[in-house]
Amino acid sequence: MADVFARGASVLHSQLDPDARPAVAQKPNHAGPVSPWLRYVSWSMPVLLLIVWELFARLGALSPNVLPAPSKVALTAFELVKEGRLIGDMAVSLLRAATGFVIGGSIGFVLGTAVGFSKVAEAFLDRNIQMLRAIPFLAVLPLVIVWFGVGEAGKIFLVSLGVMFPIYINTVLGIRQVDPKLIELGRVLGLSNWTLIRRIVLPGALPSVLAGVRYALATAWLALVVAETIATSTGIGFLAMDAREFLRTDVIVMTIVIYAAIGVLADQLARFLERRLLSWHVNFAKVSR
Repeated sequence: MADVFARGASVLHSQLDPDARPAVAQKPNHAGPVSPWLRYVSWSMPVLLLIVWELFARLGALSPNVLPAPSKVALTAFELVKEGRLIGDMAVSLLRAATGFVIGGSIGFVLGTAVGFSKVAEAFLDRNIQMLRAIPFLAVLPLVIVWFGVGEAGKIFLVSLGVMFPIYINTVLGIRQVDPKLIELGRVLGLSNWTLIRRIVLPGALPSVLAGVRYALATAWLALVVAETIATSTGIGFLAMDAREFLRTDVIVMTIVIYAAIGVLADQLARFLERRLLSWHVNFAKVSR
């Protein structure tokens, strides 16, 4: 027990004093830094896929009406940019996703924090939230149209709803997984409840919360695709729905590629936040991604 509290005191002291050095050696990160050649392979695989795709399309193995060549998709994107449509539609979709993410993420974090700390809040909230989480987006869509019409509010509501659940679940999980011995040690040292939460519980829950953020970023785009099927005249989803009416597979594939590219960039942003906010964590310190 003495060793446990010694290690706990070292961790707690390092969190209370960022400049302090831990009294005990940290275990090495078993994952280790990512080798440069592995990073190269990671980014070269999508490029190889595009090359193979282009080759099969040019050899006639893929029909242009089924899956156009990447060069055709890129040319279509360039034409839409020249017409002034693509950039505007991307900006509208990004604004919808960002607004919904902020609203839904804030609600999910607040509810998750309440449920994580309080059994009373769990009794009142968790069952209802889990029932809502089980409802598919498409089942809610007709009701959203009745409530909000076909304006922006309904689209943002759907994105917020999709984002809320992963952040809620991971916040609750992160708080519940904080080592009770560290909390006990904080009480022994006379920390107030607010200091205990701010210095021990929330930092301990942060890895799980950020994992929820990464998952929520992907869910936000999934919800946005559903939301933009509502009668609209702007957005990436509108481009895809409009192209479907005219059998423009090049435009449809272009929107899919855009969704994928934005998803990768959003994930890289989440990884950057992990590296910055979890630099104190043994599994994230000095790890190159």
